[in-house]
Amino acid sequence: MVTASGGAAPAPGPATAVIEYVGKRGARIVLVGSDGEWADQFADDTDVARQACALAGVAVENNWERELMDQMRPSNDLWRSMARRTMAR
Repeated sequence: MVTASGGAAPAPGPATAVIEYVGKRGARIVLVGSDGEWADQFADDTDVARQACALAGVAVENNWERELMDQMRPSNDLWRSMARRTMAR
């Protein structure tokens, strides 16, 4: 999983993963590090995503808990990219 993401996994310290089903695309693994850094990676399906997390020794949350969301720190680049987006009606 870390190799596939180009080494973009959060570090240092333990990470927590949330796996999201995204239809035909498969599953999105969002890794949140204990320092608030986060990264995501796609897998073929949720089973593959869970296996990848197990092999990497990453704990998987079943859904987005408030504490985990509060821990995440979006980068300035992400804030800028979100500011440029417009809502579709």
